[in-house]
Amino acid sequence: MTPLEIVKSTYEGETSEENGRSLQAHLAPDAKWTEAAGFPYAGTYTGFDEIAKNVFARLASEWTGYRFVPENYVADDHRVVAYGTYYGTYNATGKAFSARVAHVWQVEDGKIVKFEQFVDSAPVKEAME
Repeated sequence: MTPLEIVKSTYEGETSEENGRSLQAHLAPDAKWTEAAGFPYAGTYTGFDEIAKNVFARLASEWTGYRFVPENYVADDHRVVAYGTYYGTYNATGKAFSARVAHVWQVEDGKIVKFEQFVDSAPVKEAME
């Protein structure tokens, strides 16, 4: 698979569970995952277990309908940028939001080795207040 095909497989499955399985299958064991400074889950996490605990488990338990809708992709030999919009409703407040976002992925030898999020965190934080 090309880097673009690998990244698309983490977004465009039939279910979020399918996307998660694809991510896990393509993620290098020591992959670095960075959530943007200012984002509620900011930090850099290493490997699937840390990513799942600090990002995906929290998104699943704290939000309803949290999702990223890709608008388009830009790719070269090792990097893929996916950009689009986040949507969701924060469970504690019942407030919905949408926020523009870009994800930068690095793929080496068929494995995702790095992910970095760039996001307008203000709408996310507003939904949480």
